[in-house]
Amino acid sequence: MVFRKLPGVSASGMGLRLSQKFVFLLFLSGLVTLCFGALFFLPDTMRLKRIFLSKNENPAVTVGSDNVLSKKVPGDPEHQRAGLKGGEGATVKLKVSRKPSVTHGARTVERSVGSRAQDEWSPAKAHEPAARDERVTSAAQNGQRGSAYSYETFKKCLLKPPLGKNKGTPSDSETLQRREKVKEMMKFAWDNYKRYAWGKNELRPLTKNGHIGNMFGGLRGASIVDSLDTLYIMGLMEEYEEAKEWIQDNLDLNSNGEASLFEVNIRYVGGLLSAYYLTGAEIFKQKVLELGEKLLPAFNTPTGIPRGVINLGSGTSWSWGWASAGSSILAEFGTLHLEFVHLSELSRNPLFTEKRNKIEKPHGLYPNFLSPVSGNWVQHHVSIGGLGDSFYEYLIKSFLMSDKMDQEAQKMYYSAMEAIEANLVQKSPGGLTYVAEWRGGILDHKMGHLACFSGGMIGIGADDGPAEQKQHYLDLAAEITHTCHESYSPTKLGPEAFRFDAGAEATATRLSDRYYILRPEVIESYMYMWRLTHDPKYREWGWEAVEALEKHCRVEAGFSGIRDVYASTVSHDNMQQSFFLSETLKYLYLLFSNDDLLPLDDWVFNTEAHPLPLLSCKGSLHIYIYTL
Repeated sequence: MVFRKLPGVSASGMGLRLSQKFVFLLFLSGLVTLCFGALFFLPDTMRLKRIFLSKNENPAVTVGSDNVLSKKVPGDPEHQRAGLKGGEGATVKLKVSRKPSVTHGARTVERSVGSRAQDEWSPAKAHEPAARDERVTSAAQNGQRGSAYSYETFKKCLLKPPLGKNKGTPSDSETLQRREKVKEMMKFAWDNYKRYAWGKNELRPLTKNGHIGNMFGGLRGASIVDSLDTLYIMGLMEEYEEAKEWIQDNLDLNSNGEASLFEVNIRYVGGLLSAYYLTGAEIFKQKVLELGEKLLPAFNTPTGIPRGVINLGSGTSWSWGWASAGSSILAEFGTLHLEFVHLSELSRNPLFTEKRNKIEKPHGLYPNFLSPVSGNWVQHHVSIGGLGDSFYEYLIKSFLMSDKMDQEAQKMYYSAMEAIEANLVQKSPGGLTYVAEWRGGILDHKMGHLACFSGGMIGIGADDGPAEQKQHYLDLAAEITHTCHESYSPTKLGPEAFRFDAGAEATATRLSDRYYILRPEVIESYMYMWRLTHDPKYREWGWEAVEALEKHCRVEAGFSGIRDVYASTVSHDNMQQSFFLSETLKYLYLLFSNDDLLPLDDWVFNTEAHPLPLLSCKGSLHIYIYTL
């Protein structure tokens, strides 16, 4: 081949031009990189931007159609929570559709000058709905521009101060004395955790050492995170500051172990969110957004339904080995909505994923196992106790947290209630109302302690169903709560599960069901029913539980569960569960407090009893929800 020299161009000249082109292209690629980098790293963006980035400029959304899910479950099948719902042929979808922002003026009609707190909290004024709407609209516009979340604006939107006018202090001396006793129990439990298990996940009070376990993927300090809001609302400020300092200095989220998506979400994400909303401390927001990002790879499945276990370091996820055919658990993937809505609110960058699969719900009920690959039910086991419970809880709470704007969640909840009443609610020969379990069309006349939350759930949902059903739902809530109280004998502590067959009436007939691990669900229903009815029996029943906990569960170095609630000689299980601090003692404290301590018209409790604010004062309504 012959190379010809072009006229007027030397070899050296050609080389120079190629170099210039290379430099120009290098400069151009750097400029493009800089422009795109600025989009993601401007000062007013959050760590979650690349995850929660909206697909259009308007971040406001409302739930699409059909139905919704949510609740709570540990990695051990014996210690699970879950929830249900029903309809004929339904479209299963992880769905959120975007619609224009809405303003929320509805709650202003509930305000009255007499009920407003007149202190530094500066709640929105009852007689200024127009100003409130203007504020919300402005916030929505700011949200569209990706502006940072404003804690001060949030505070102004609350109807009442979170801690009430006088920190919820009751006026009568007996109730005050009982509340102080609960506070003393919390301090005793905390002090022993600090002394013997500081930085570990939970305390072993008999052996006086810490327990780490395998539910949290290498995360530490579960009892610290779970206790933050309890310490704060009880006014244990020295202990709260200790907890806050530990989180600032020692809560390492760069773990590399397998974690329960459900447990990390309800305890760590829920605990950090509530601590932030109650105190405004930025460290809690920083940590929770970082942790939220680490949970998202669990959703990388063909259906968008997350698997139950995730490695927080690698992002690899898989289903529990004991879960039927590699399925996801209803109460696990259905108990994310409340927390993820607030992650979107704080990051101002919601992620919306939509997956649809046509499936049939047997008898309008939601089975507990669903394949994250096919979107089909794996087996027809239905329960509002373990494996299903918190799904239903999060349906009604999603509706309430949306300031009653989320009509899809409302529809799903009341549809589920119809199916539950038609198929699961039973009356014993002795007249006790209970909620049975359903296994492939056959009723199992068993009710778990976990299902005892349903008295409170049905109670708080009574107002917003069909008008003619309101009293019916209140009566049903009271009947179920009464049944759960009846299971609390003879020690006044309840078994893990109790039965209504072979002559049994709310009694554990199997040795394996007789244990009590400091669970809160019965006391949770007492608290809600007290607030709804002010019937004094609920406070009396709560005090019975306090006395029983002191007599049977308090040991030298903390509180321990017991192995047999019927045994005359108590055998302890050597575990002070973190939810005892987060839920059991918090609900008892609220039971003996005035209703303006964490008022229900401003706050919704997640399934770990962490209070999260309603979305009425947000710039937009971000819905991240499962629809079945």
